[in-house]
Amino acid sequence: MQRCKTGIPGLDIVISGGLPEHTLTLLSGTAGSGKSIFSLNFLINGATLFGERCLYISTEQSEEEIQKVASQFGWDLVDLENKNLLRVVYFKVLGEDHFLKRIDEIVGTFKPKRIVIDSLTTLVDSLLMSELQKDEAFSMIKVADTVSPIPRTEQVVTKIILYNLFNQLKNYDATILLTSEIHEVNAISSDRVSEFVVDGVIVLTAAEGEEGFRTVRVPKMRFTKQKRGIYNFEITDKGIVVSTD
Repeated sequence: MQRCKTGIPGLDIVISGGLPEHTLTLLSGTAGSGKSIFSLNFLINGATLFGERCLYISTEQSEEEIQKVASQFGWDLVDLENKNLLRVVYFKVLGEDHFLKRIDEIVGTFKPKRIVIDSLTTLVDSLLMSELQKDEAFSMIKVADTVSPIPRTEQVVTKIILYNLFNQLKNYDATILLTSEIHEVNAISSDRVSEFVVDGVIVLTAAEGEEGFRTVRVPKMRFTKQKRGIYNFEITDKGIVVSTD
């Protein structure tokens, strides 16, 4: 099994050398747990340590806001973009359609080896509120209605959206991280569906009342052995560091 090394100190030890290549991994976490920094660190390492093209798709923060986050750690996004190693794209999902077509076009021209979608939560929420029947990417909903006319509850529509999205992403020659915000201690994703479809799940938490105390665990990782348990991690001035002691 070929590995996509995260380059994050400690994490690759936990997942036996890195993420399996060409897989989808859900990066879930509570608010303030470090999901965006974690996923951005994954891309920065890919570009600077391994010379891989990396694509960051944001549905919440603009390019300027992402650059401000990166500058805190000395990550020069503009320099990497000029070297054609990184591309940062901001999708205003509440005001745009045909998300899958747009990402397909970008991946087809840029050909990244690593992709981050931050966040899956915002994307799915926006699609649930849109007129899905008008988007060709989700025409399966119409087909499902004709074959089995069941009530289209929010959960049913969410499953259809996720299966279509994940099937599309699996066609890319890339290792992909998707962030998801969780609000309950025992939850793994906001939609309670995606963790069953993706290949791996990494969960981050930030303890309330204990500033700087954060943990990471890997409850699921197909095609590899992972170390079970909960590990502390820090957000240093150079990025994420996971303690495996």
